[in-house]
Amino acid sequence: SGSEDETSARRQSSAVAPQPQVHPNLQSSDYWMNRSAQGSSTSSSASSTMSHGEAKPQAQSQPQPQYKPQYQPLYQPHHQPQQQPQQQPHRQPQEQRVPVSSRVSTKIQQLLNTLKRPKRPPLSEFFTDDSEEIVQVPQPDPNTPRPEGRQIIPVKGEPLGVVSNWPPALQAALARWGATQGKSPALTALDITGKPLYTLTYGKLWSRSVKLAYTLLNKLGTKNEQILKPGDKVALVYPNSDPGMFWVAFYGCLLAEVIPVPIEVPLSRKDAGISQVGFLLGSCGVGLALTSEICLKGLPKTPTGEILQFKGWPRMKWVITDSKYLTKPSKDWQPHIPTANTDPAYIEYKASKEGTVVGVAVSKVAMLTHCQALTQACNYCEGETLVNVLDFKKDMGLWHGVLTAVMNRIHTISVPYAVMKACPLSWVQRVHMNKARVALVKCRDLHWAMMAHRDQRDISLASLRMLIVADGANPWSVSSCDAFLNLFQSHGLKPEVICPCAASPEAMTVAIRRPGVPGAPLPARAILSMGGLSYGVIRVNTEDKNSALTVQDVGHVMPGALMCIVRPDGPPQLCKTDEIGEIIINSRAGGTMYYGLPGLTKNTFEVIPVNANGVPIGEIPFVRSGLLGFVGPGSLIFVVGKIEGLLMVSSRRHNADDLVATALAVEPVKTVYRGRIAVFSVTVFYDERVVIVAEQRPDASEEDSFQWMSRVLQAIDSIHQVGLYCLALVSANTLPKTPLGGIHISDTKQFFLDGNLHPCNILMCPHTCVTNLPKPRQKQPVGVGPASVMVGNLVAGKRIAQAVGRDLGMIEDQDLVRKHQYLTEALQWRAQTDSDHVLYVLLNAKGVTVGTATCVQLHKRAEKIAAALSEKSSINTGENVVLLYPPGIDLIAAFYGCLYAGCVPVNVRPPHPQNLAATLPTVRMIIDVSKAACILTTQNLMRILRSKEAAASVNIKTWPTIIDTDELPRRRPPQIYKPPTAEMIAYLDFSVSTTGMLTGVKISHAAVSALCRSIKLQCELYSSRQIAICLDPYCGLGFVLWCLASVYSGHQSILIPPFELESSVSLWLSTLSQYRIRDTFCSYSVMELCTKGLGTQTDLLKARGVNLSCVRSCVVIAEERPRLTLSQSFSKLFKDVGLSSRAVSTAFGSRVNLAICLQGTTGPDPCTVYVDIKSLRHDRVRLVERGAPQSLPLMESGKILPGVRVIIVNPETKGPLGDSHLGEVWVNSPHNASGYYTIYGEESLQADHFNTKLSFGDPHTLWARTGYLGFVKRTELLDASGDRHDALFVVGSLDEMLELRGLRYHPTDIETSVSRAHRSIAESAVFTWTNLLVVVSELCGSEQDALDLVPLITNVVLEEHHLIVGVVVIVDPGVIPINSRGEKQRMHLRDSFLADQLDPIYVAYNM
Repeated sequence: SGSEDETSARRQSSAVAPQPQVHPNLQSSDYWMNRSAQGSSTSSSASSTMSHGEAKPQAQSQPQPQYKPQYQPLYQPHHQPQQQPQQQPHRQPQEQRVPVSSRVSTKIQQLLNTLKRPKRPPLSEFFTDDSEEIVQVPQPDPNTPRPEGRQIIPVKGEPLGVVSNWPPALQAALARWGATQGKSPALTALDITGKPLYTLTYGKLWSRSVKLAYTLLNKLGTKNEQILKPGDKVALVYPNSDPGMFWVAFYGCLLAEVIPVPIEVPLSRKDAGISQVGFLLGSCGVGLALTSEICLKGLPKTPTGEILQFKGWPRMKWVITDSKYLTKPSKDWQPHIPTANTDPAYIEYKASKEGTVVGVAVSKVAMLTHCQALTQACNYCEGETLVNVLDFKKDMGLWHGVLTAVMNRIHTISVPYAVMKACPLSWVQRVHMNKARVALVKCRDLHWAMMAHRDQRDISLASLRMLIVADGANPWSVSSCDAFLNLFQSHGLKPEVICPCAASPEAMTVAIRRPGVPGAPLPARAILSMGGLSYGVIRVNTEDKNSALTVQDVGHVMPGALMCIVRPDGPPQLCKTDEIGEIIINSRAGGTMYYGLPGLTKNTFEVIPVNANGVPIGEIPFVRSGLLGFVGPGSLIFVVGKIEGLLMVSSRRHNADDLVATALAVEPVKTVYRGRIAVFSVTVFYDERVVIVAEQRPDASEEDSFQWMSRVLQAIDSIHQVGLYCLALVSANTLPKTPLGGIHISDTKQFFLDGNLHPCNILMCPHTCVTNLPKPRQKQPVGVGPASVMVGNLVAGKRIAQAVGRDLGMIEDQDLVRKHQYLTEALQWRAQTDSDHVLYVLLNAKGVTVGTATCVQLHKRAEKIAAALSEKSSINTGENVVLLYPPGIDLIAAFYGCLYAGCVPVNVRPPHPQNLAATLPTVRMIIDVSKAACILTTQNLMRILRSKEAAASVNIKTWPTIIDTDELPRRRPPQIYKPPTAEMIAYLDFSVSTTGMLTGVKISHAAVSALCRSIKLQCELYSSRQIAICLDPYCGLGFVLWCLASVYSGHQSILIPPFELESSVSLWLSTLSQYRIRDTFCSYSVMELCTKGLGTQTDLLKARGVNLSCVRSCVVIAEERPRLTLSQSFSKLFKDVGLSSRAVSTAFGSRVNLAICLQGTTGPDPCTVYVDIKSLRHDRVRLVERGAPQSLPLMESGKILPGVRVIIVNPETKGPLGDSHLGEVWVNSPHNASGYYTIYGEESLQADHFNTKLSFGDPHTLWARTGYLGFVKRTELLDASGDRHDALFVVGSLDEMLELRGLRYHPTDIETSVSRAHRSIAESAVFTWTNLLVVVSELCGSEQDALDLVPLITNVVLEEHHLIVGVVVIVDPGVIPINSRGEKQRMHLRDSFLADQLDPIYVAYNM
């Protein structure tokens, strides 16, 4: 009736009075099946009345969440939400005055009132899971096979017969045989060579079990206390080689009515899944373990000889159960043997797919009924002999070989795993010698016996009436059974004795093939289409032999059981006849619960199937077996896989065992071990991805391995139509093992995800299997449309994104400014008026002063150099002069010497003496590009320039004039040069950008004065102040602070060359403390050096008296997005030595304007905002809450300097953008550079970089384009003048940006994700190569971690950035080139990669 046409059933039920229609052919116990007919109509009508009548009261009590006001703050100016609360009180009186007239029902009125009440949205509203908008959902294929059969009818096993002599409890059977058949053998155990070791008779088994029961109940504690009570749980810890001790312990527990929990013997602290076993023991409340003396001796001990406390285990008391330690009970003591009831008899452990170990409790009556059902199904007879190769602690090995065997007085011969390893044929020999009637094996044992078959000629298997194949439900069992039969048929093996069966810990035996009648035809096989199976549909495969799965039946349902097939996911809806589903069983012979886990139990042991309308089809609870299958012709059961081996990839099902079978079928299996392959799936980017890990044979070459791997990829792709994400080979014996030698899948998966797998070969194929990436963005054509028309200071309804520094104004030092338009005049004036004031102090690595310069000393040194220049007839005013000096005071003197002589200084970083080949060509290039007339340098460097080593990388014969300024005579120049106008060039600033471009910019005298004045105002610098500088003085703001600012403002600069920190990390911080410095300037490289080098030594610094509480501002000079994490770790680390959390801030400059922002002494602290990283890729800024998923924290780049104006512009249309929009930062200021001197390699660019106008709005102002993307946001903070503060946030450089899939990515975001992927990644850099993303990572761990990084890097970039990594390169630390500002030189790295010069540890090309 379950499959009757639904509508006719409905008609029937509505016509007939609703009473159970009991069909004559069905027993009353099963009348639940017919209830499905009425159930469907009554409850569906009930549900329809519900939806109208009873939903309303809910609506009042739980108003629908309101989403209105919460989102406005994100998009409106911030002050609006604050007014809302004030307006509400005025509204409320009106609400109360609304007359509740008959026209408005009270319900509606209540509803209105609840709607008016502002309600916080539930949290999920803030953090919406936006997978829908990201992921491209594959369109359903119209040719997908769908089930077409009728609804399945539950399958009934034959009735469980009642045999007169079946015992009332299992212990009663043991008591009977112990008393009447005491000499009859119960168990024979084998030694390691496969010879019988001892035989336990039923008499001995009974007497020892009684002794143990007595001892457990009466003799464990001191005289009067009883440690164990009936119903307590006890762990049984016995090795597989000692079945006798286990049998006695198991039956002893049953007789004492304590509940045995058999577990594996723990071998070490690091056993796979050992802490999970602890979870099982804890959840079962086990405090006592029974074991044998030998086993106890072998357990791992602490140095004091106590047994180790295993990870996650409860405190255990260990009891030895060897006979000599047991007490014989007094004459009058008899164990209590009640009739089997529903109390637990024993608990069997089971490891789930996730690795958790749970205990399935089996009741006394279930244990007995299961033995009866097995006896009936297998037709066991008293006194038969059974050979058991399976683990006797659980599963089929326990059910047949320990429990049913005793019920039927069977003689069991137990063949342990260790014997099988030493002598694979031993079980076949035992069958032959003992004329065994039944053998209990797994496919593995069939396989091993075939491998060793040649050793034995004269074996007969003719005595076997049943060869039970315990894993007969595996996809490869068919071929094993066939091959075994082929080989051993000549040894008397009869085809009909092979009996595959299916079982699970929860449902116990699900089905078993009954022994056949000799000569009867063997059951038919099912040849199924793999494609159909992946959609959960049964289709007979006719065409392609490769993609067929041949399945053998596992016989019929067990006696007394009822079986249904339900959908494996969602509600337990009955499947159609041609649909694969989970087998569920109702029987008295099954597990009763997961002990101590009621929630899990309900979902597994109390399932009530529903029909297509979702209506329960009765009240009988079923147990989920965890097996997937279907019912074939003649009610034969077919199993095609296990739920825990199910991989759901893009809504298709694949079975892990099938994939293993395909991988093994790729011949030759010379590369990997047959039984050591793990298949699992990991969730990456909203879908499951298939991973295969196998152990590689030691003699396989890399060539063999890759060939095998690529063939496995193709095979799985063509047979299963699923792409592999990752295929990894590890060294032999390194995967975590289960106790019987299989692979511990969940631990292997965890190793893979944690980067602890250490593969020796790996192949990632994300390109083929990641099919749900979002569609690439199509760029819209840009035009200046009417939408962006400006009204006053608004663009399309938003405030224009611009920010302005304070006015430079003619303030306090007007005389100085008017008198000294040029720095040279300022220096001369200081030399006259304040000659002995010390401007510069230079420190060495020990913190000792190695040079100082007062105003007059600096002036005199500059005069000497100017005189030397003017004496050279070849050098004219206005010519360029290269300064080549280490960081120090010589460099400053040479700079002013050039200005005095009317030359234009070009400051160049000196070549590195240890690395001339890499550094000298850059020096040469700047000298050539700037057409320098002469080089000023030190004696030391002059020697290097002319050395043999230098000649190897450049032509040393063509250097311009070199003047060594170390030993110049004391001369004064004829006159000090004064430029005719302030627009003349003061100096050239050369720098190599991160993209590898050499750019020189021209800085005029006017710009120098304006910049120095701007810094003076922002940082409040004057002659009584002291600042410390730890920066490279070669370009940008670093050079300005080192050489120019002190001469202009008169403050004292303490100079710390950054290279000195390499030998003395704490130099900079101890200087700050020693001189009580309030303001200091450094670079990110210096900050990183301190964080890494001193991170663990803050106590040591404290002990040395370092105290940084004096530091008011510590400004990082940079031309990049502020490195928030580094700044925060620096602040946190050195908080212990007094550093204020508010001190650290950043500056921002670019090539067109060396200093745009600089956090000064006044004004609000720098603020941090969180932006949505996905919107950034679309060039939009969306502000989100801190902690929102996919959010990126950005720190303000310092305050805008006086005299500077910044505006955010659309780089394509050149139109201004609104507040909080992402665009290019344009700057206007008196200290903008005057233009490029040259851009090496890109001369055509850049005319528009310096004097550009907006396309609409303000057409007159000239702006310089910085080449950086950023946005301006008006904050709640007030600046010095009391106005709202506009903060500038720099996001990244336009040149560095990667355009992938139509979206813009900033390398630093991808690199941040990569560095978080594994503890062994020191530094990483990304670039693109022929639209492939390349990730280069430096490995700081051991080289065995190298290949672990490949999948983790691929995962994290896919997960967080929706990009597929094309190439992963693992290199040694220090390979990624970094410039003096601490910026990665990604283009240099890319060139080295393409030229194959990286010498990588490993390169993975993700296919």
